[in-house]
Amino acid sequence: MNWEKLKPDHYYKDPVEHIYSQTIFDQQEYDELYENQNNLEHHVWQEFDKKYKVGFEFKEHFTEIDFNKEIICLWCFKERSNNTASYIQLGDKQLTYLPNTFLITKSKKISFVETKKKYIRYPLVQLDLKNEQFENIVKRFR
Repeated sequence: MNWEKLKPDHYYKDPVEHIYSQTIFDQQEYDELYENQNNLEHHVWQEFDKKYKVGFEFKEHFTEIDFNKEIICLWCFKERSNNTASYIQLGDKQLTYLPNTFLITKSKKISFVETKKKYIRYPLVQLDLKNEQFENIVKRFR
């Protein structure tokens, strides 16, 4: 993955240890994946899978997150037509749900906060990240 693009200001200890960033993937790479989110067999997703060798699942909505994973690693694919404010609640902190945003944490205290108009989809990709990988990512910021 592009973890080397993470900077110290993407690392937070409060309310729980987490990484929140929009800089892991450049916009062009994200856009190609976004455009083909309904076809994970498309060559851009196959290349993503080959290049990064990290398991992932595309989720239509936050309610589909698998909390049995060691690390919760979410990559937001917010719909372009969705102009409403929405948030990821992490403990007592609200993080803005934005396109091409990553949230990585050990915490399972995650929920989704919709405001105003409700949308059917709040898509995201959940990546398979192991505890050892998370520790390697954050050790340079501790």
